[in-house]
Amino acid sequence: MSPLPTLTRPPLASSPVLPLLTPSPDRYGLLTDLYQLTMTACYCGEGLDQRPASFELLMRRLPDRYGYAIAMGLTQAIEYLQNLRFTPDQLAWLQSTGIFQHAPDRFWALLKEIPPTGTLFTGTVWALPEGTAVFPHEPLLRIEAPLWQAQLVETYLLNTLNYQTLIATRAARLRSLVGRDTQLLEFGTRRAFSPQASLWAARAALAAGFNATSNVLAAMHLGQSPSGTMAHALVMALAALEGSEDEAFTAFHHYFPGAPLLIDTYDTIAAVDRLVLRVQSGESIPAVRLDSGDLVTLSQYIRSRLPGTKILASGDLEEFEIDRLQTAGASLDGYGIGTKLVTGSPVNGVYKLVEIDGIPVMKESSGKITYPGRKQVFRSFAPVTSPPIEVPEEVLVPQFQSDRLGLMTELPEVGEIPLLEKVMEGGKWLKSPESIAEIAQRVQGTLASLPAGLRCIHQPDEPPVYLSQDLEDLVKKTRKTGTLW
Repeated sequence: MSPLPTLTRPPLASSPVLPLLTPSPDRYGLLTDLYQLTMTACYCGEGLDQRPASFELLMRRLPDRYGYAIAMGLTQAIEYLQNLRFTPDQLAWLQSTGIFQHAPDRFWALLKEIPPTGTLFTGTVWALPEGTAVFPHEPLLRIEAPLWQAQLVETYLLNTLNYQTLIATRAARLRSLVGRDTQLLEFGTRRAFSPQASLWAARAALAAGFNATSNVLAAMHLGQSPSGTMAHALVMALAALEGSEDEAFTAFHHYFPGAPLLIDTYDTIAAVDRLVLRVQSGESIPAVRLDSGDLVTLSQYIRSRLPGTKILASGDLEEFEIDRLQTAGASLDGYGIGTKLVTGSPVNGVYKLVEIDGIPVMKESSGKITYPGRKQVFRSFAPVTSPPIEVPEEVLVPQFQSDRLGLMTELPEVGEIPLLEKVMEGGKWLKSPESIAEIAQRVQGTLASLPAGLRCIHQPDEPPVYLSQDLEDLVKKTRKTGTLW
């Protein structure tokens, strides 16, 4: 087999690399894997490009020690589909690579033509609302479109939904762990895998229940107010130039009254003792932040000495460490979560063909089974009964019982709700974008509905999901081998 052609990169001096690596809507066409384009060219050559196809984006399994995931990223996926196109310069560059020298003319004609909608995508999208709990093998999203379009969009959709679903799920686990009253601040911009990822991470965290983000650009575009404290650099710089740590605190509060003070640059206990004297003299110290040390012991000491001061902790925290801190008796009012929120075990979503020209198909590779046909998720809840006495609001939320993964042709059974909604048709968005507050409310309701066994962060229960009889029958009919899945 001959190797794929390689590209010769022009000299750096003549190539504006950095601007070209900043994604924008006019570059969405090329923001994909090469094989999406080579497969599209093959479909065109074989006369298959317009065959109706359905692809579903799903997780085969959850990350380790996860009992659920929270679907997120649909808004950005739709924005991408609404702006998918190729510019003449991009098509000329593709031709210049030599990779597509045998591609049929129809391939170039398809990429060049822009329908009246302004996007190459003319298909239909079914999706779970953002903020919905999702389990293995349940589609987060389905694309129904001409084969070449449905194939071309795979890479961007996986990137978007996989990453935001990961962040939203971790954020939801943290919110479920600490309760409604504890502050959760997203501090992950400097650790996210790219500037673009930092914006998506901020959005997903806010939508899944975080109170604020330190990312100023994300906050502006999401209609939020950014939140943050101070860094050790300010304390060290002002202490060196103006005399002491206390001078740094005084200067910062002069310009930002009431802002949390970072108190662990030198000696945390000594800093607390000096802050006590300031409070006794009438000064207000609303909040402090700890970024290192024994957070249990230090927070308890601060609480005993400054009972009216809020205590925020940061420093590579995640749900397991916060659970340990809570169990050990730490006295903390909030957490700044960065690295462990925006990185970590990936959500390994896949995008698989489930139907082509009305023919159900399935992948049968060992450990990588996908179920055939266009599917719907039917969710059932336990009926809500009015208690005889006043109870917390979350007790009145319908409690999740199970999911039935069935076919789109099936009807919901008594007590079931179909989850996948048609959100795009003919390349046009059918609904207005939801606000962060609306999605956050859905996440809150979702978490309140899930049983404790699924929300457990250590050894969660297996999600109660089963196949409908119609889907089981279709699997048996479609399978090419006699192996079990």
